[in-house]
Amino acid sequence: MPYVDLHCHILPGLDDGARTLDSAVRYARQLDREDVLDVATTSHIKRSHFPHIDLHELADRRAELQDAIHAEGLNVTLHPGGELAHEDALELPDRDLQLISQGPKHAPWLLLECPFAGLNEDFDAAVERLTRLGYGLLLAHPERVRGPIDRLRPHTDAGALLQVNVSSLLGSHGPAPQEVAGKLVTNGRAYCLASDTHPGSREETLPLGYAALRRLGVSDVQAFRLTQSNPRFLLREGNPRLALPETEDRANSAR
Repeated sequence: MPYVDLHCHILPGLDDGARTLDSAVRYARQLDREDVLDVATTSHIKRSHFPHIDLHELADRRAELQDAIHAEGLNVTLHPGGELAHEDALELPDRDLQLISQGPKHAPWLLLECPFAGLNEDFDAAVERLTRLGYGLLLAHPERVRGPIDRLRPHTDAGALLQVNVSSLLGSHGPAPQEVAGKLVTNGRAYCLASDTHPGSREETLPLGYAALRRLGVSDVQAFRLTQSNPRFLLREGNPRLALPETEDRANSAR
């Protein structure tokens, strides 16, 4: 079964990921060689840092890159997405959130960034709002949060899932994130691994993550789940524990 990467900054010219179309296609060649064949395009949705990203252009940008990938004869398939900052999660209308949601329509979910500066009440409020709107949540790189991550426990108990970065397991962000990442994957709290690749600057891929998991003593079966079957399930089936039917908030925001 091919790898599934649910966090990748491969769309060119939008954030701090791939800078050019050529750079993105070059990285897609590597993905194809390494059997990473399903990739979510998760540009930063963080207006404080990237104010010029237009969510309504993302589908066209993704289609342009997909056409270039197909022209190379590569088997990499791109999927919608976005790495959502909690500040934006508190303000964006649901019609905009739908443009970056992943998974099937009956069980959509969002990749919500855990803030590096630390978890706080605003982050909790963002989780609450997105959940109320009917979205499942995949919480990006909790191991890179400054300070303890105990504040995530109520959210994971309620159904939010944790995504750990390959780069963290490899020590690219220092010993503290590496230690936390290792604990999350060995104690079963992490649901999946993702690259969080920024082509041109940080290009660790899921096969490297798989190898890192095995070095930590994670079983082959669990390493398979973290890099292949679990992210594929999210992509195809969504997170039904947090996917709700049409809610009043969603209905109101669509009007």
